[in-house]
Amino acid sequence: MGETAAQAQARRDRVFLVVVDDSPERRVALRYACLRARKSGGRVALLRVIEPSGQVEWAGVEAMLAEERRDEAEKLLSALAAEVNELTGGLPILLIREGEPRDELLALLEEDPRISILVLASATTGSGPGPLITALVGRYAAKLAVPMTIVPGGMTEEELERVT
Repeated sequence: MGETAAQAQARRDRVFLVVVDDSPERRVALRYACLRARKSGGRVALLRVIEPSGQVEWAGVEAMLAEERRDEAEKLLSALAAEVNELTGGLPILLIREGEPRDELLALLEEDPRISILVLASATTGSGPGPLITALVGRYAAKLAVPMTIVPGGMTEEELERVT
């Protein structure tokens, strides 16, 4: 019994969103999302949120700093896109937003119907899972529009292969 065209399209439309922050656990979340996308025929989306620098007296200086942060975000996402392409055989969806990461993530999930699953990795050090996960499983859980997968940040390559 073969797959219908609608089933095949639904599988291709499965998008695994990874928040690209500066944590070491990001690598684990990205690898997990790539393996799941490859094995299910889905895609990976990468979100980088640029946080405003705060109050700067001169608007020109703030604009220059914002442009530098955007350039850095584009370079980072380009490098990660090559990694995603190598792992999945497809190019990721690249998203850059500016604002508070939690708020931008929630807004994106509400706005973009392509996103099927949010993939985050828990912190491997410290006293908690990380501020984004804490907010999303606590106070903001009701605002999540898609399922969330939390991957233990200390998982090895072998463990990731096994669970995906």
